[in-house]
Amino acid sequence: MQYDVGQIVKLKKKHPCGSYEWEILRVGADFRLKCIGCGHQVMLPRTTVERNTRGLRDK
Repeated sequence: MQYDVGQIVKLKKKHPCGSYEWEILRVGADFRLKCIGCGHQVMLPRTTVERNTRGLRDK
């Protein structure tokens, strides 16, 4: 899959706030993601994001 900054990625597990969707803020060996529901930001390895992705859409 092609990941770009600004896209919305839907992950397999939901965040404790209830949202499944995250905005991509940084792409590389690690991804910085921001939760659409509450705004929490996390850094995840590329392999984790690729394995848990269920869908992509543009912002």
